Amino acid sequence: MALTKDTVNVIRNKMKRARVLSRIKHTANKERHELRQKRARQEAANPELKKERLEKNITQTIESKRKYDETMQTVIEEDEFDQYFKEGKKPKVFITTSKKAKWQAFDFAAVLLDIIPDSEFFHRKDQFEIPVMAEMCAKRDYTDLIVINEDKKKVNGVSFIHLPEGPSFYFSISSLVMPEKIPNHGRATEHVPELILNNFSTRLGKTTGRLFHSLFPQQPEFQGRQVVTLHNQRDFIFFRRHRYVFRNEERVGLQELGPQFTLRLRRLQLGIRDEIEFQHHPGLDKDKHKFYL
Repeated sequence: MALTKDTVNVIRNKMKRARVLSRIKHTANKERHELRQKRARQEAANPELKKERLEKNITQTIESKRKYDETMQTVIEEDEFDQYFKEGKKPKVFITTSKKAKWQAFDFAAVLLDIIPDSEFFHRKDQFEIPVMAEMCAKRDYTDLIVINEDKKKVNGVSFIHLPEGPSFYFSISSLVMPEKIPNHGRATEHVPELILNNFSTRLGKTTGRLFHSLFPQQPEFQGRQVVTLHNQRDFIFFRRHRYVFRNEERVGLQELGPQFTLRLRRLQLGIRDEIEFQHHPGLDKDKHKFYL
């Protein structure tokens, strides 16, 4: 009877069972290596065999197995940001924090001030609720309100409210690394950065991308060589900021400016925190092949 892992399990002696199992693994590895060597010799003699094998041998990933979302084919003709972009408004962003925030929230606010052009920070007083602040900002021609949430001395979330009538987004924040913690980081200049958005493919994802577009002027200053990237992968949005470095006429490198952090959309509400359009809950994570952005 041929030895297999199933037959080995009936051997009661632990040491003998381990020796037999090791022998089975050694034989399997030897056969696999011999098969690879044989295939390599055949492909060296006939390159078409390798080309055919690589065409068939497509690695399956979670992204490649993603369930189809019918809104991925939707072209947004009009949404809550439509009027803003049609009028060609210049962004003017109001940044504040949650009530009784600690220094970690103020440090992150300083970083956002450095990233987002035409942004201003104001210390929040306890009597001002978000709807009241949104109304005050809209009257002063601010286009967006950003509220940084801090809990137990840790920045854990951020709200974006597009003015004057919404929508409102709430993102959780994780893996925050401030610029000074990044080895060999550069210092940003005051130039308007180029904005790159990757993989925002569903209707919800495109609406989220429009939010980030609304925070930056539509005319980047390329002479600054700065780029802000928001890369969506499996509904996690990775934030990075770099500067192009031209080493010579043929080589181009990237110098990271920081910070690094990851956003995840937790809630989208129409208007100023009105009707909930999207709400993340643990049940949405059960299907590993279903993504929403």
